[in-house]
Amino acid sequence: MNEPTAPAVDESPTVKFGRDESLEATDSSAEQPAERRSVLHHLWQVLSWLLLIGAVAIMCLTILIPKIAGAQPYTVLTGSMEPDYPPGTLIVVKPRPADEIGVGDVITYQIRSGSPEVITHRVIEVTRDDDGEPRFITQGDANGGADEDPVRPVQVRGTLWYSAPYFGWVNNWFIGQRRTVLIFVLAGTLFVYGAWQFIADRRERQDEEECGTAPSGPETIA
Repeated sequence: MNEPTAPAVDESPTVKFGRDESLEATDSSAEQPAERRSVLHHLWQVLSWLLLIGAVAIMCLTILIPKIAGAQPYTVLTGSMEPDYPPGTLIVVKPRPADEIGVGDVITYQIRSGSPEVITHRVIEVTRDDDGEPRFITQGDANGGADEDPVRPVQVRGTLWYSAPYFGWVNNWFIGQRRTVLIFVLAGTLFVYGAWQFIADRRERQDEEECGTAPSGPETIA
């Protein structure tokens, strides 16, 4: 006689594949500080690049470009050429033959021939003496009348090439030995910054490669 039998029960452990919510929460909280560090790192990079570009621009405008072009930088100290060239403006002048200087040109000239003091005014008229040598009648843009004495060609240092507002104060500070020190400091800074960027980028790539090759297995819930 056959005895009744109970249905067989599968006692083997059940394996469920899925995502562990606790692990997800842990991973999310771990990623947040990393994201903040990444944002701060990028902000620091942008700021450092802006500072570096500004320093290089100052050096180029006040030192390198005038030196290469045979020009001379000066700083506007008075308001006689306002509004275009207020005090503190950096002006760079280049030598030009006297016969090529005409009405409307801005020239920088010595107050007296051989004197270090100079004035930068606009030519409003060109005359000639008995020998045919030009004489330049000048006037400041903000002045009510022409300058008293005509300017002789021997007094002229050059005509305006370019100008940069506020850079004149920087030019006044970096004179003599300070200017030489600035060149070496910027050159050293560029070298150190370039080396630091190279090392930082290389480490970042290595970290990304290590994260990409790290073993990962299926998440299980018993």
